[in-house]
Amino acid sequence: MNDVARPSGFCQPTNVMRILHLNSLLTGGGTDDQCVKLAHGLQQLGHQVWIAGPDGREFSQVIRNLGVPFHATRPEGPLKWRFIFDVARFIRREKFQIVHSHHGRDYWPTVLAARLAGTRPKIVFSRHLAKSPSSWPSRHFLLSQCDAMIAVSSFVAKVLREGAYEPESPEPERHARPPLRGDHSKIHVIQNGIDTERFHPFDVGDLRRQWSLAPEHFVFAVVGGYGKPRGKGQREFLAAAASIHEEFPNARFLIVGRGNLADTLKADIARLGLTGKAWLTPYCTDMPAAMNAIDCLVHPQIGTEAFPGVTLEALACGKPVIASQLDGIPEQFLAREHGLLVPPENIASLAAALRYIASDPERARQMGAAGRVHICRHFDVRLQVEKTVALYLQLCGQTADATQTK
Repeated sequence: MNDVARPSGFCQPTNVMRILHLNSLLTGGGTDDQCVKLAHGLQQLGHQVWIAGPDGREFSQVIRNLGVPFHATRPEGPLKWRFIFDVARFIRREKFQIVHSHHGRDYWPTVLAARLAGTRPKIVFSRHLAKSPSSWPSRHFLLSQCDAMIAVSSFVAKVLREGAYEPESPEPERHARPPLRGDHSKIHVIQNGIDTERFHPFDVGDLRRQWSLAPEHFVFAVVGGYGKPRGKGQREFLAAAASIHEEFPNARFLIVGRGNLADTLKADIARLGLTGKAWLTPYCTDMPAAMNAIDCLVHPQIGTEAFPGVTLEALACGKPVIASQLDGIPEQFLAREHGLLVPPENIASLAAALRYIASDPERARQMGAAGRVHICRHFDVRLQVEKTVALYLQLCGQTADATQTK
């Protein structure tokens, strides 16, 4: 994220806001990435923005590299009280108007810190998961303690308002996702965005060579963590690859990420006869380069999925996407125009989608190019930042006219 460019086309705000983003993890992953991108975008608009969180984490250095002011919080302590009192003092000293948290573990500490500060900042939560908070008190009382809750997709908003129930799903986390109780008018949909200046098509021949890829190879890849017990559908991806790899000898099937399922995936590759056709790449932190090194992203998610950033990143780099048709994913792109949607955990359908893309590389490139246009038009991070500012100003009784694009 070090090469994030300043978004163009913005007016400077007439009313500069003081905003604190609270994040007690900063260990990496989509939620931390979105938190930092949003804070950076708000700063580039001219607002005074801080991120508070633990030092020495993967994303605390990213924050510093971006030039976003960072407040290193104290260790959490018993029941997180040291953390809460530290944040409360910081809120009181800096007179923040907005305190915004992104992880579920930070919701109640944010409420307590804001109350203890005594300055009455507006409290905003973002919900990056396609399920309501797991505890009964949170589901029943959390909405009454905040001023707004941002759902990162329409599906997430539906879960928060109505719940979602799939008792026949093979995934236990999909069986019952009960709603929040309280004033649902506080729930606002602001879809996550992508930095389309950072994620764009460019040549990465060196990385392809590092990954043992030849120019003639057509590369499918799953990008993301592969933690036990089942990862993000990597095993299903390999099973589907096994049924088409002989038909397409130049196809390669990569797993890009990290996790404790590595040995299982390597065993699957050997068992399925994919040695030399599929492999796990070294861990890669340069995601724009990784996306440009592949020809098609496969996101065969099997659990819950709010609004995955990895699909936006691939599309922004001009790559078609094959993804599971679940939760917030269908909101991101148009099937058959920018990629394909398949039923989750359906290996035959996933194999058919791989075959469709591999059978016509030129059509795949055209789908990817159309996907890039779609993402720039609808999911640029600047749109997300503007909508968030408009919500902040609404909560503070102001208007958003001064922050709209020229």
